[in-house]
Amino acid sequence: MKALALTILAAVPAAAAAAEPFSLLGISAGKGGGLSVPMQIVILLTLMTLLPAAVMSITPFLRIVVVLHFLRQALGTQSTPSNQVLIGLALFLALVIIQPVAADMYHQGWEPMQEGRMTTQQAVDAGARPLRQFLARFAREKDVRLFLEIARAPAPRSPADLDLRVLIPAYILSELKAGFQIGAVLFLPFLVIDLVVASVTLSAGMVQLPPIMISAPFKILLFVLVDGWNLVVGSLMRSFYG
Repeated sequence: MKALALTILAAVPAAAAAAEPFSLLGISAGKGGGLSVPMQIVILLTLMTLLPAAVMSITPFLRIVVVLHFLRQALGTQSTPSNQVLIGLALFLALVIIQPVAADMYHQGWEPMQEGRMTTQQAVDAGARPLRQFLARFAREKDVRLFLEIARAPAPRSPADLDLRVLIPAYILSELKAGFQIGAVLFLPFLVIDLVVASVTLSAGMVQLPPIMISAPFKILLFVLVDGWNLVVGSLMRSFYG
């Protein structure tokens, strides 16, 4: 939980400047510049409200859930699997990928702050480095340039110097593009089945019979025979390690 809280803290630039106004709240910092226990509780409870947005935006959850929804539409199974099942699967797959990054953030940022070796600002900067490296791996250069222009920020010397306010939206755009590309590829074999079935039914004069009623069992059968869930999930996971 602490690692996830630090992930959100690093992702919200406004929180990085929160070390100074603590005196306005009448709460003092601990030894070595660390926060007192009451202040830590307040920050953690506040950041928990941002947890869903952080999980959906700055983790592989975004690409995975988009692809899974495309897959369900391609199969034509309407609400099977349900949204809860797809979101749960996407969440646990995303946790598998993001766990090393969250662990690095915890060890580089939270632990030194707890031990009094870093101030809050230093801990946020140190904890943000693994997140910044992860996002920079998947953010397209074109999307980064777009948000640099929107933010009117100078071009960084290296990806490690990118600001999170530029890197996070660029990552989201890149993941949406990747998810739609994979979804379009998934649609193609099922589209071929739909076209073949529609041609057969029309040539047979079965105009009143919706082709999807005939093609749906064939699409599900094909998906099961090729072990589709294993192929799709395996390809998705490998796309983050390539």
